[in-house]
This record gives sequence, structure tokens and C-alpha cells, in this order.
Amino acid sequence: MAKGVIGEETRLKLAEGLLSQSAVPSEVGLLIGKFSSSLGRAFLFDLIPTPHNDSAEPACALTDPDKKKATKSNPADSSSLFIDKDWVAEHARQVSRMLVGGIKVVGLYVWVSDAAFKNSTIMLCQTVKGVAEAAPVLEGDWDERLLLHISYSPRRWNCRNCSLSSNITSSSLRPCDFKMGKVLTSLQTFKCMHNFNLRLPILRDSASKFQTLSDVLRHTISIHAKELAGAKALIDGKLVVESESYSSDGVHEVELLLSFLNDSSIEACSQGDVVGILSFSGLICSFAYLNSKEPNSQAITDIKGDIITSLQSRLDIICDEVDVDSGNNHDVGSQVSNEISAEKPVPQLVLHLLRKGCSLPFPRRVFAPWLAGVYVCDYLQPSETVEVLKDHSMELLSMKAPADVSTILEPEKEEISFKTKSFWDVVVPSYSEIHLMEDKSKRDGGSESPSSKTVKPGRINVVAAGLILLLSVLVGSVLFALKG
Repeated sequence: MAKGVIGEETRLKLAEGLLSQSAVPSEVGLLIGKFSSSLGRAFLFDLIPTPHNDSAEPACALTDPDKKKATKSNPADSSSLFIDKDWVAEHARQVSRMLVGGIKVVGLYVWVSDAAFKNSTIMLCQTVKGVAEAAPVLEGDWDERLLLHISYSPRRWNCRNCSLSSNITSSSLRPCDFKMGKVLTSLQTFKCMHNFNLRLPILRDSASKFQTLSDVLRHTISIHAKELAGAKALIDGKLVVESESYSSDGVHEVELLLSFLNDSSIEACSQGDVVGILSFSGLICSFAYLNSKEPNSQAITDIKGDIITSLQSRLDIICDEVDVDSGNNHDVGSQVSNEISAEKPVPQLVLHLLRKGCSLPFPRRVFAPWLAGVYVCDYLQPSETVEVLKDHSMELLSMKAPADVSTILEPEKEEISFKTKSFWDVVVPSYSEIHLMEDKSKRDGGSESPSSKTVKPGRINVVAAGLILLLSVLVGSVLFALKG
């Protein structure tokens, strides 16, 4: 629960002015900022209006007032808000992908009269809960979100904590202290270039809950999250001290130190027969922003969370595109042929049934300047350009597209990729070709004559290894005898 909320005065006053000039009777949008567990506060950076839906209709509207209920003794306005909750939640989901470490969708704002607000508390709480589910805050124990009411009749600002409990009532809203001040200028910038290289076995077990490539990837990302949780960190070359904070300007470089003693692969191998190896590797650029009063350890927590969220967002983008292209008509559990079928998208392939390796490139992360040196990000497929980032920035964040392309950062030079190989491709690189040739020969039904039989390369490798071992033993014995 946020005991106090501080909003960036320049951005909130600007939003209020634009709302007043628009003369719209109602508007709903997202609160962008961050929660600080150590300070027990929330900081608001900006208000982002939810755009019109696919039918070109606003995300919220005032219903016609019920004039029958208005009497001389009760002349209050009985109008209430109708909100397209699913559309607002989808907006929150897409915006959250564009935010970096520590910066979150922390709640909802609404521009409406006092009377309409009071008549719409249940609708507003349901919308806030939908936003929280679409854009979760994984770090910290935040079981509430913020609801900021900008009233034009009378003109005033009120901020409330909204409970995310399943039972939504009028008591789900509780007031909290709210004031405006300078928030963005007091932020400290932290940057991390994180290299990772995960190698895990593919098991033969068909009963495993991790069947498709996308399921395996999500499991792999969760494994890396556990590894990062225990990682130590350096800031500007110095080991992080829990309670220490920075007050200097500039970008602080973060380096994560992972433990070498990682037995996740060994544990996985002990669970069943290994039929292949998967490799998940690449370079991730991460930013985090910290209030000058927050401890450095919070920056490390935000960086770690941003790395995992970034990987999950890239995978979600791939899966979303597959769902759009395929229409969900593919049976994930069906058999796959020796060749990777063009009819089944790569993320839906069942790994332990594959006879050949496969690969999946991930979108790259690019950054654009947003507010007072703070960056937002987007994810581009190999065939996409920064024009996609410009379009998304205008559509989702209501910001001006960067006029100067040189201000857009593309630090991820090494592509994040996912590759699989059969176990024997790792041990005997030519095994797959040999295996496929044998299968083809059997399908052709041809019988080999004694004169046409050849020694298989796999057997040659075994014999050669045995001879080398025997020769090593003999040479060692001779040297030992000479030394004696």
C-alpha cells in the first residue's frame, strides 16, 4: 500500500490543461510511475490516455442520466461511467512492454465530475483490477493500485488506493496523501548489458508439462530468473551495499555476477532420458531508474526484474504473432515429421518429437528518449525498422515520435536466439545425416549386398576412440618405466 503519492508537476499540469481544452466529459487512461517499497511511496511520471478502440469509439463514456431519480430534494447528477474494461486492460498490457526497469503501470486515472465518479466506483475498481492483471507488478508485495480522480466539477485532484481483492465493494477505495513535485529530475540512471548462455537438456518424457517450444522457453526463463535472484552485483565496479544510495549524475554501469555452481542442468538430466540439447543465449540491455533516496539494492532488483520481463515480452510477441497468423488452428500435440513442417509454427513444435534441430530468433530491444532522460523501449523483429517504434510510441504512449533517429538506441548487437540439437548431433556431429540416410534406405526397401556394405562412421568413431585410449595407456607405461 502506498502511504503517499508524488506526481511529476510539469506532466500532470500539462495533462490537466489538455483535458480542460478538449472539453470532453470523460476520459480514462494509465498512470505510469513506480512503487518504492523502501520509502512506502509511489511516484507518478505521466498520464497516458487510452486511445479509441478498433471501432473508433472512446474507451469510456458517460451514460445518460436517469432524470427520474433526480428530485428537488436530490438534484444530484445521476450519470455514471461506462468503461471498455478489456480495451483499457489491453492498452495496459502493451504499454507495460514498453517500460523499463522499475517503471510500471501503477494504476488508472479518470477525468470526470465528482457525481459521476461516485456513481461509478464499482466500474472503476473492476477496470483497475483488469489493468493490474494485464500489467502485473512482480517485484514487491503490492496488492493495490492507484486510482487518480481529476474532477472538473469542482476542479480538484484526489488519489486513492484500490484493493485488488476478488470481492469488490465501495470500500475497496481508500484515500491516500497526494501532492505534486519534481520527480523526474531526481532520478538516477542505471544500465546493464547482460550476457546469458543457458544450455538445458530435452527429455524424452512425453508426460512432461513442458511440451511445446514456447512452454520450454517459459520454463527456461523461469530457471534464469532463479539464477538472477541469487546473483551479486557491481555498480561502477563496486560491490553493491544494501543501504547505500547514489547522488551523482550520469549513467551507473551495473554488472551481474552469477554463480558458477549451477546444477539446474544436472537436476533436469536426472529426471529422464535426454534426447537433445537446447541453447538459449544472447545479450540483453536493461535500464532502471531510481529515486535519489532509494537504496542501490532497489536498482539491482529492478534490473533483474527488467531482464526477465524483457525475455517474457519477446516470447509473448512471437506467440501473439503466431496466434494471429495461424488462427489457433494447429494441434500442438500432433506428430511432427522429420522436416520442420511449414504448417506448424516453430513455437508450437513438440521438442522431444523433433528429428532435426530448429532455431528461433527473438526480437531485438530498442530504446527511445521519453521524459527528462528516461527511456522507453520496443521490440523489433529482424525485418522491422525503427519506424515501428515511432508508430507504437505515438499510438500507445501519446508521445511525439523521435525526430532525430540518432537518439534511438540499438545496443543489442548480439541477437538473442534459441536453438535445439539432438543429443547425438552434439556427440557425433554427422549423426543426423547418417540417421536420415539409414531411414531413407529402409523406406526404399533396398537390401545391401555384401559388396556394397560399408563401415558406418559412428562405428569408426568408436574404434578410433578405443585405439587412441589404448595408445595413451601404452605411451604412459613406457614413460613411467623410463622414469623409473
